[in-house]
Amino acid sequence: MQLDYFQLIDRILDLNTEEKRITVEAQVPTTSTIFEGHFPGHPLMPGVLLIESMAQASGWLLLGLMKFERMPFLAAVKEAKMRGFVTPGEVLTIEAHVLHEGSGYAITEAKVKVGGKLRCNATIMFSHIPFPNADMRGHMDAMAKRIGFPQQALQR
Repeated sequence: MQLDYFQLIDRILDLNTEEKRITVEAQVPTTSTIFEGHFPGHPLMPGVLLIESMAQASGWLLLGLMKFERMPFLAAVKEAKMRGFVTPGEVLTIEAHVLHEGSGYAITEAKVKVGGKLRCNATIMFSHIPFPNADMRGHMDAMAKRIGFPQQALQR
């Protein structure tokens, strides 16, 4: 994870466009200024960043399903539940799948596990639009390459 750049996904482990599922991995940094205040002497990954990690995993899934033709944007978080603490250095396995696709929006269900144990889950809604500009598209292409987005998922 690169918290200062809000890049919370390290690698894509599996993307199944037929089943509309994704599994990604991210290692929480051992040091970050976030942990200085959250909490001194008992550092914890903030719940909002766990939700953001689920949203980013879901976003990569949606990008793959839409063949990188549209950009998903977080619209709503429903039923988010924190079920345990996440601490510095832990490796997160984040899974997401599509619950519903509509005209211009999608809903996913996602969960974060550490060592196979559920730490949080949420239902997340996205709107999606054509990429607003070439800079954003180029940035997302570069990010996809960095995290190992499977190029075969983009083939029609």
